[in-house]
Order: sequence, then structure tokens, then C-alpha cells
Amino acid sequence: MIGCHVGRCFQVTVAGGSYQDGLTAIVQGHPPGMVITEQEIYGDLLLRKPGADELSSPRKEPDLPVIYSGINAADTVEGAGNKGHTNGTPLTILIPNLDRHFIHIKQYQDTNRTPRPGHASYASFMKYGPNDDAIGAGLFSGRYTCTVVAAGYVAKRVLQALGIEVFSFIREAAGVRCPPVESRTALEYTERYKAMRHDLDPFYQEVYVKGRIHSEMRFLEKMAVFAQIEQQIDEIRGKAPRLSREDIQTKYRVHPVVNCPDIDAAQAMLDACNRITQTGDSSGGVIEVVATGLPIGLGEPVFAKLDGELGRMLGIGAIKGVEVGAGFGVKDMTGFQSNDQMHAEGDRVVFDSNNAGGVTGGLSTGQDLVVRLAVKPTPTIDKDQHTIDKYTGENKHLAAITRRDPTIVGRIWPVAENYTAMVLLDHLFMHFGYQTLKDKIAASGG
Repeated sequence: MIGCHVGRCFQVTVAGGSYQDGLTAIVQGHPPGMVITEQEIYGDLLLRKPGADELSSPRKEPDLPVIYSGINAADTVEGAGNKGHTNGTPLTILIPNLDRHFIHIKQYQDTNRTPRPGHASYASFMKYGPNDDAIGAGLFSGRYTCTVVAAGYVAKRVLQALGIEVFSFIREAAGVRCPPVESRTALEYTERYKAMRHDLDPFYQEVYVKGRIHSEMRFLEKMAVFAQIEQQIDEIRGKAPRLSREDIQTKYRVHPVVNCPDIDAAQAMLDACNRITQTGDSSGGVIEVVATGLPIGLGEPVFAKLDGELGRMLGIGAIKGVEVGAGFGVKDMTGFQSNDQMHAEGDRVVFDSNNAGGVTGGLSTGQDLVVRLAVKPTPTIDKDQHTIDKYTGENKHLAAITRRDPTIVGRIWPVAENYTAMVLLDHLFMHFGYQTLKDKIAASGG
């Protein structure tokens, strides 16, 4: 595969598969001197991992990351204090598969002759032939998105140090839409939601907070613990703190399952998804990503405009549409309605609206960046479908027997959030470099 790499300055390469030994993200371009821990990375990974709630697949992968390279193992000079800091070399993050039992592999083996409608299995077989990694869909599985979350967390940490916040939430699920909400309110809500998920995740508490895995351990020591955890997944899951919906809403002021900054809408989304799931079918929705604090002028015309680069998120599995700002809604507007008029308030330029989503001409305007992603329904469903035998071409019927997500919306928002962070950091490198050269040329008199 030649498409597993992205970025010019902040670069990410991913590898692995759903039922291989695991997955890998190799990150380049982050600065030296950062303190990044596996616990932090897992704090984002647990937001998209399966088996966390009633809207996700029952697969019980804990998605525990291991930093394999790119971190100083000791102070480079005695007393330097840079142990555990990034050193500027590629940061390699491994995410082993710990819940890949033969019973599940056998389910795929029994059905892999008949491609699942809506999946990549037919096209990938035709492209790669009989050696196509068809167990769990390999790198075409949504499982690969854990690598995007891990790498994007690194980018998000850099952006936060520069005063840029990137966050995401569920705008729509199963036909239920979240009412309009201010970006600051949505950001504060998502932060509380993440805190709730951290506090209630048994692996976060048992593995990291209690120090079963920590930064002083060598790789092989961590692998020995992982081998134990692989046999204890159900036991650890059983230690999850139990709070009622009412207790969660009182303590965290969030919905216990759905990351939507309107609790009533979140519950309506959950109810609508469950009604569809009970019929054996699945549902889709819309994810919204917001970035605040961006400088003006981020983006590189002609072929690397900021909104065009964000359109790369069509590469996330299950994403079938990306819109910026009003998006497809502009077709029903006049120019006067669509234009974001501006006025001066002292030395500030203030826009009257944000239909452009913070991007005009492919360049950021300084307003909030607003991107929405259309998420298709989970293609694996509990309904008979017709397909073909990919070896003989005969018509066949298929009944889903593999593990599946009732909806993918509840697990894709952290992927979109961290993918956006990767795009923004990559462009910040280019932007800062261009501005620095421009200023130096001006200072030299041209």
C-alpha cells in the first residue's frame, strides 16, 4: 500500500490490521522537549475503542498504546532533566490487538467468500487478490482509526501549546439533530465528557492510574504485563465504576453515552439509534469538528487549500461527505445571505456570521473553523442481504454473524477531532515558515 502516509511537515505513517498482531502509528515533525505519556494517548484512544457502551461493537479491545521510539530513555547528560522527553526522532506508537480470538477469526473465515455489502471486501479482493487481509477487513477496518487518534493526539498537544483548541461532538444521529450551541459551551461540554469517560474507564484506572504500566518500564516489561492483561480483559472490565445516568449527569453534567452538548438531544439520539438497532439495522449521523484560536492565513493555494486538505477526512472509514461551514446549505442561499460581512470594533475585525466555516479562498479567516462529516450507517447489519461468492461469481445470501457497531457515529468523533489536528499542525509548519521568511526578507530591505 502506498497510501498509508500523510503530511508534508507533520507526517504520519500507519500500518497493521484488525486481526494482525496490532497497529502502528509513526509520527514525525513534532518538536523535541515534549512530555507525552502512554496514559495521555490512551485517554483519547478510550474515546473511540469498541465495547465501551451500548452503541459500540462488543469487541473488547482495550486499545492500550506503547511508545516504542522517539522518547529519551534517560537524561542525555546526568541531571539534564530530559528523560522521557521527545527527542525529535520519529515517535512510534504500537497498539497491540489483545482481543482476537479464534472464534472470531473463524466467523470471518466462514463468511469471507461472500463480501459484505457496504464494506471494502469486494474491491480489496479484486485489487490485492487472494492474499488480501480479509480477516476483520485488515487495514480497511475502522479499527485502523486508532492509529489516527494516537498520532492526532500528539498534534493536538502541540496545538494546545500554541493556544489552538480542536474538539468534536455528535451533531446528528439517527435523524435527531443537536440544536445550535456556542463553541465555548461545546468545548466545555466535551472536556467534561472526556473527564467522565476517563474516570469510568476500568483500563484507564487499573492500568495507568494504579501504575500497572508506567513510563519507567522497558518495552519488554510492558509486553509481559500486556500478556497478563490479555487474559484478564473481562476481569478488568468488571472493575468499571458504576454510576447511574442521574449520578453522571449530576457530577459531570453530560450524557453517559452520547457526546452531544445538549443532554436532551443526546438521549433522543440514543433512543432513536436503539430503535433502529432492534430491527437488526444500523444508523448514521453527522460529526462536527471545531478549531478555535487559528491564525489568519492558514492554508496553501492552489492545491493545498485548508478546506481541501480537510476534505481528506473522506479517507476515514464510513465518512461519505465533508462540509465546511454552511457546506451544502449554500445552494439554498443568495450571495448576500451567504457572505460573512465584517466590521471593525476598535482594532479587531468582527464577522457578522460564519457561513464560510472560518475558511475563504482556502485560507483561515481567524474565525472558528467548523467542519462537519457525514457518517454512513454501519454496513454490517443483522439482516439477510444478497451478495456474491468472490471466487466463483455465484449469487449468494449473507447473514451477519460478526461483531458490529449499531452506529459508528459514537466512535468516529475522536477520529475526526484528531485527524483535523494533524492537518492543522501540518499547515502551521508551512504558515510559520512562510511568515518568518516574509518578515526576514522585509527586514533585509528585500
